[in-house]
Amino acid sequence: MAQIAFQNVSYRRGGKEIVKNLSAEFAPGDFVSIVGPSGSGKSTFLRLCCHLISPTGGKILFHGKDMLRENPIEIRKKIRYCFQEPVLWGNTVEDNVAFPYRIRNRKADREKIVSLLSRFHMDESCLTHDVKSLSGGEKQRIALVRTLLFEPEVLLLDEATSALDADNAELVEKEIYRLNQKGVTVLWVTHNDAQSRKYANRLLTIENGQIQSREELK
Repeated sequence: MAQIAFQNVSYRRGGKEIVKNLSAEFAPGDFVSIVGPSGSGKSTFLRLCCHLISPTGGKILFHGKDMLRENPIEIRKKIRYCFQEPVLWGNTVEDNVAFPYRIRNRKADREKIVSLLSRFHMDESCLTHDVKSLSGGEKQRIALVRTLLFEPEVLLLDEATSALDADNAELVEKEIYRLNQKGVTVLWVTHNDAQSRKYANRLLTIENGQIQSREELK
């Protein structure tokens, strides 16, 4: 059984059809790169994957169940989405990394937080930093740490390294690949051709809201 299945899914907004009759299946442990021109519907596709928006046609299944009939908060605990433009809240980095624990009514695991920060080349001192003072690359890494404190079943990445320099981009790529090797399904939107083929086992090209090609890479 597919982990996520799109069955003739469409999404219309403001009279424009952004996703058109799209069908696709993703198995547990897949690493799928999603490519295509800007404005082709890739980000909308990711938002549909985690119930951030609802299809205006067709059906999306998660483990064989209609996603629209499931609790969206519980869905988003299992299917995590990292936006291209990271959204941080509160005042400090600590406010952000404590959030995943707060919504689960659990005490923040400082040791785990510090360990994950270190994997992204940040240390404990950054916890007190004002989020308004962070660079774009720092915000992107903090958003990733916040997303990964509780390991998801599915990780959705929308240009997750766009604000990073080459060294930090490679660091993130390796961490995502490590998670994939542990069984986390990864769907990664990228405009970087080399990145799209580096670790993925499948390449999906979306144009004009439709799948134009599917390529097996491994």
